[in-house]
Amino acid sequence: MKVNNKIYRTVWLENRSVFMIDQTLLPFEFKIFEAKNYHTTCQAIKTMIVRGAGAIGAAAGYAMAQAFFDAPDKGFKEFIAKAKTDIENTRPTAQNLFYATNRVCAAAFKSQTPRKTAVQEAHKIANEDADNAKRIGELGSGLIRSGFKLMTHCNAGWLAFVDWGTALAPTYVSHHNSKNVFVYVSETRPRSQGAKLTAWELKNEGIDHAIIADAASASFISQRKVDLIIVGADRIAANGDVANKTGTLAKAIIAKEYNIPFYVAAPTSTIDLDCQTGRRITIEQRSEDEVLYQTGLNSKGKIEKILVCSPGSKALNPAFDVTPAQYITGLITEKGIIKPDNNSIAELLSQ
Repeated sequence: MKVNNKIYRTVWLENRSVFMIDQTLLPFEFKIFEAKNYHTTCQAIKTMIVRGAGAIGAAAGYAMAQAFFDAPDKGFKEFIAKAKTDIENTRPTAQNLFYATNRVCAAAFKSQTPRKTAVQEAHKIANEDADNAKRIGELGSGLIRSGFKLMTHCNAGWLAFVDWGTALAPTYVSHHNSKNVFVYVSETRPRSQGAKLTAWELKNEGIDHAIIADAASASFISQRKVDLIIVGADRIAANGDVANKTGTLAKAIIAKEYNIPFYVAAPTSTIDLDCQTGRRITIEQRSEDEVLYQTGLNSKGKIEKILVCSPGSKALNPAFDVTPAQYITGLITEKGIIKPDNNSIAELLSQ
């Protein structure tokens, strides 16, 4: 993706440092964050400097590679085991994170040169993420006709992956193919990833869009002003249930009621066959401060955090909700578009 006339990936590894676009500063400031060791990369994942399923997976793979760099010869395996646990505890709902740590460790421990192999495998994961996202965009674009009004939730664009994204990738491919599209950008409280990140991406791409309050989605859907809804996923269970940013479930239910197609776009690495249903997905409970406070630009042009709720009140902050497969029209993956059910998913993954 091009920013200020330079091509960027969301996250990458140079020497022993992981570099990533600091998403906590967007859209007000574009800055690259450097994590020099796996501990700092863990903190970046936890604090959402880097966020989004694929980007978390790539960052976790690179963090795992950093751990192999840092591990002493004495107690090597014990160091790696602890590092793996530390990385996996940063964002427990994100399946791509576990996919990456397991894959890097498995490849490294089978190798005679574990440190070198860990780096190579982490790079492979990142490259595959970008390639798969582009393929999702190409397949998903077939669902979009010129003149369509689309709706999305949270940010599953290129910032959420190494490049291209998932939910926004079909929009980008359609735009590049001269299809005229419009996107309703759900603000996505409490962190406002839609209003801040998705809107920033679409503006950079020159795609017509408007930010809407989360609660306004039902009204637009009921008035038949939405042709298609595409969202991302942080984990997909074996039966097709999907965990995604909180607020996704409400859109899916309303879309079903008004017969609006509701698709989930995600690479197959997001599918967790060990998780039989969405009821078994761990839902991350984040700090109440994300609900009670908002971050934005003050009158002096400085980024400022302010209290926007009743002083002294508490807040609950589940980061995700689970949408049952019955509300999902289809899953858009790099291998094809399928129905969200056990048989279709098993067949897809056997390819």
